[in-house]
Amino acid sequence: MQSFVQTISLALFCLVLAACQSAYYGAWEKVGVHKRDILVDRVEDAREAQEDGQKQFKSALAEFKSVTAFDGGDLEKRYEALESEYEASERAATEIRDRIDAVDNVAKALFKEWRAELKEYTNPRLKADSERQLKATESRYRELLAAMKNAERSIDPVLGALKDHVLYLKHNLNARAIASLQGEVRTIDRDVDKLIADMQRAIQEADRFLAQLGQ
Repeated sequence: MQSFVQTISLALFCLVLAACQSAYYGAWEKVGVHKRDILVDRVEDAREAQEDGQKQFKSALAEFKSVTAFDGGDLEKRYEALESEYEASERAATEIRDRIDAVDNVAKALFKEWRAELKEYTNPRLKADSERQLKATESRYRELLAAMKNAERSIDPVLGALKDHVLYLKHNLNARAIASLQGEVRTIDRDVDKLIADMQRAIQEADRFLAQLGQ
């Protein structure tokens, strides 16, 4: 019974969400802003979030290396700086995920509308041309989404490692604990390099997608 109620609740939630999104896009269209325009804006926002994420994770890596190379001074301040970098990285990760979701929501709505409107054509040539454009745009979008999702997945190992190190130092703030983390530098360095590269690919795919939409 509980499972049935949960299923119904989820279905109702999805219906309400779909209705809200439809109303949202409808309101924008009344003032001349169409789903295509919203998609362009959201892809640009997602690209910017990736660029900001690159900077933040580079900064977090630099701070982690600074902590592991600690050789005297205020250890508490170094820990607080690393904790601050971790929290900023968490916020950057949340922003990236939210931007990707926002892109996908409007893209799905746009493609659904585009497919439905194909049925309204009376000119076969124009219909065929529009359908060709739709397929090309969907194909390019799938490449963009795959690149963004790949970058999103690469965030988790880095965030997980940063969190582990922050928690460990919180309860072991001494020279021995710092020394024990030095062996972790190579691993997190590698993970951050991969993340930065994946983000760069997502940025490049965003540029290509936007260029195609602008044609």
